[in-house]
Amino acid sequence: MNYHLAIDIGASSGRHILGCIENGKLKLEEIYRFEDYLRGEDGSFSWDIEKLVNEIKAGIAKCKELGRIPKTIAIDTWGVDYVLLDENKKEILPAVSYRDPRTFKAMDEVAKIISQEELYAKTGIQKANYNTIYQLFCDKKSGKLDKAEYFLMMPDYLAFKLTGEIKNEYTEASTSNLINANEKNWDSEILEKLGIKKSIFSEVSLPCTEVGKLKEFDFESTVVLAPSHDTASAVAACSVGDNGVYISSGTWSLIGTENLSPVLTDDALKANFTNEGGINHRFRFLKNYMGMWLFQNIRKNLNKKYTYDEMMNMARECKKFEYIDTNAPDFLAPENMIDAIRGYLKNDELHVAEVINSVYHSLAKAYSDAVEEIEKISNKSIDVINIVGGGSKDRYLNELTAQYTKKRVIAGPVEATATGNLISQMMYSKEVESLEEARELVKKSFETFEL
Repeated sequence: MNYHLAIDIGASSGRHILGCIENGKLKLEEIYRFEDYLRGEDGSFSWDIEKLVNEIKAGIAKCKELGRIPKTIAIDTWGVDYVLLDENKKEILPAVSYRDPRTFKAMDEVAKIISQEELYAKTGIQKANYNTIYQLFCDKKSGKLDKAEYFLMMPDYLAFKLTGEIKNEYTEASTSNLINANEKNWDSEILEKLGIKKSIFSEVSLPCTEVGKLKEFDFESTVVLAPSHDTASAVAACSVGDNGVYISSGTWSLIGTENLSPVLTDDALKANFTNEGGINHRFRFLKNYMGMWLFQNIRKNLNKKYTYDEMMNMARECKKFEYIDTNAPDFLAPENMIDAIRGYLKNDELHVAEVINSVYHSLAKAYSDAVEEIEKISNKSIDVINIVGGGSKDRYLNELTAQYTKKRVIAGPVEATATGNLISQMMYSKEVESLEEARELVKKSFETFEL
């Protein structure tokens, strides 16, 4: 029996999940979990990459302890963030987080050099202050980029620390706002206009290909490329067909459809949809919304007095709510999320249950609005929504999604990201022959629930 190890790292926590095919079904086992690697100080946010690397290695060592050596290993993370290396392949710190506010001014400065219309026509990526393009522009202005000889997005960097090999994976790179959607490679003209040297970027590599051999361990394993953007892995495991919509529900809620070519129209630009890369050069035509991040912070503000299920029941019983824009900058990294929502609604007396219920209804409404836009812009008639990821366990949000969208809703699998990561490794090792076969394996391996 071949074991494969998915290292799935979100913006809030990371897990090591072993997978294998047993009796014709995919079997998953979480063997290691870690968190607390976002650092905030004086209003700035960065990643503790030393802790990340150490935790990744600790989880890999756990495989040896359990006597289940993975044939392959692959890493997926959130998008847009990166690590720069100097000529000696040493890190140029800090590794700034997308939650850092430094990029807000950069958006207007970049727009004076290359318009949003031209940028979208080339990359098909939605305008967002945290996009890699704005982060790199800040590094150029500060002089940090002058010392850089290598650019590695976060999962690429972590794979480099395991193998010593430098590669840029396609799906993660596509979140940068620097990949030409049609050419599927770094856009030289954008880089030249912004004064960002192209030499720091490696040729784009596709999922299901090899990075290198695992080093520093007394067993053999091959590190390969999953769709290393976590949503790309989640969508790889999701099979809703051409007329379906997926919602990858985690810290972020990403709602979209899968296309074989990018949608680069004015309507898509105005609606702020993004065309991120997917497995087999597919495109994830989607929108990003702050998702479980809102609930995570509310729970933290309440000193974790309530479980998520208890918070859900408080909201369900409350009935009262007001709508918020879940993507408002107020909610990106507030000191207190409850206060931020009350301030947004200009109601300091809003009960905690009403705050939570307002988030629920606002997310469901945002999903409904996005589905309508997908139908209009993509000229599709959507008949089913598949909610995957940790948020798919939230029964109340699933019910509200069905209520607001008036579509058939399927919830699960919960571990979609790790599952997509694992099936890409199995495609590499030829245990499954195609994406279609892999998705069929997923469908018969995990229970889903229909509303």
